[in-house]
Amino acid sequence: MQRLTVAGRLLITALILAAIFFGFRYFGGNDALRKLAPKQSEESATLPKSDDQSSSSSAEESSATDNTSSEATASDTPRRAFTYTPPAPNGGKLKGVVELGASGFNSFIIRIDDQKNWKLEKAEFGNSLVIENMASDDDIRAGLKSYIGKMLDFGVSGRDIHFVVSSGAVKAEGTQKIIKALKSLNYFVNTVTPEQEGTLALRSVLPADYDNNSFVVDIGSGNTKISWKNGGSTKALETYGAKYFQNGTSDDVVTSEVKAKAKQVPEDHRKTCFIIGGVPFELAKAVRNGKERYTVLDAPSAYKLDNAKSKAGLTIYKAIAEATGCDQFVFDWDANFTIGFLLNMPK
Repeated sequence: MQRLTVAGRLLITALILAAIFFGFRYFGGNDALRKLAPKQSEESATLPKSDDQSSSSSAEESSATDNTSSEATASDTPRRAFTYTPPAPNGGKLKGVVELGASGFNSFIIRIDDQKNWKLEKAEFGNSLVIENMASDDDIRAGLKSYIGKMLDFGVSGRDIHFVVSSGAVKAEGTQKIIKALKSLNYFVNTVTPEQEGTLALRSVLPADYDNNSFVVDIGSGNTKISWKNGGSTKALETYGAKYFQNGTSDDVVTSEVKAKAKQVPEDHRKTCFIIGGVPFELAKAVRNGKERYTVLDAPSAYKLDNAKSKAGLTIYKAIAEATGCDQFVFDWDANFTIGFLLNMPK
């Protein structure tokens, strides 16, 4: 009985399948399938994508966008070549200057002729505890005597050694200690305002051929100076320096003010920016070709920095580049505002 029941079920199943087959053939068979297939594809195309599909598509688009952005950062517009050669001094004499900056002492010895053509003969860069108000009077005197002694040994006359306090360092508590120590050694200390410092920076770094189409930036620790030639005079502005983060000032605040100052540079003076200062020095070092005098910096986006001061300086550089649209920033390895001070002195 059990076997008959199974056999009967199989027979019934076979009859049903046969009926379906002949019915399918009767109503069109494979032709019907071909007619249905496009319709199904069209319907599928018009249906909303599932969450998973949308997510996958967005990820691909995001990946493409990210890749484009990454490539743009890695392949910034090639740096415009800078091929200027400054005139060399004809004979001339040695002069020395010691800068007290917001991060320490720097010294420069130049040879300068009657036409104010000059060449850097020696430079020393060093940090100092003076600015942090951690140096004693004896420490200061010993340090200053060392600088003076080295210049005398190099051949600079004692009367041709000068001391200049940067506008950023004037604000530091330790500055008065240095002025006092120098007076005890019978040396006069020259102080400058930010505007004067910007003017002196321009005097040292801006070639005469670029007077009417370029501007100058000096990014110091205590402040940044932006300057350009305005007819027969020089216009100089002051804004935040690379140590602004120590005062709790935000990048956004700095960027906003720096851009406002940089936008005052006349549009016809934005061909090239000659840039100097501690952070620009670090940026130039990364891309310098041999011992070249002038190094064209990469675009701000090309630099990856970890040091807090360097990152702050890069923020300033980026703000100036964006505000002016200038695409050529040239670092001068020899220039310094204190050299501008020497160039401004009577013969």
